[in-house]
Amino acid sequence: MNLKNFIRDIPDFPKPGIVFKDITPLLGNGPAFAHTVQLLADVGARHKVDKVVAIESRGFLFGSAVAQRLGVGVVPVRKKGKLPFKTFSATYQLEYGNDTVEIHVDGLRPGERVLLVDDVLATGGTVEAVAKLVAQSGAHPAAAVFAIELEFLKGRHRLAHLDVVSLISF
Repeated sequence: MNLKNFIRDIPDFPKPGIVFKDITPLLGNGPAFAHTVQLLADVGARHKVDKVVAIESRGFLFGSAVAQRLGVGVVPVRKKGKLPFKTFSATYQLEYGNDTVEIHVDGLRPGERVLLVDDVLATGGTVEAVAKLVAQSGAHPAAAVFAIELEFLKGRHRLAHLDVVSLISF
């Protein structure tokens, strides 16, 4: 199954000059979504992960399904101020400014092997920060998986310490 056929280009979104890669056709097609989840879960199985860390917000869609397929728990990573309990936080650089992501301090246990899941790998800044949160909690970020990778942004280079798997590349 060619998953690229389920990705729609939206020109000038969210601003002029950007071509947004829309995953909603993929999500809306049962067989394509199931195939995507299985391929992502296969990476987690290969690494014998104990938990899936799903990155806000579209990473929640894939991460929850992958965790269910693997029979492991899912831990959300959210933007600063969105989680109700005590958190670890990591700040990272954006093109203009900074952003912060957080994870509950009790979401992961020391020594657990973790699969990081998000929809798109772009510059790699978010997932690099998430990998630091996982390590701060004492767990081990074993691999990072993405439905889409925007290769021209070279985000993979920031994640050299991880097994990085993307299903679709642009």
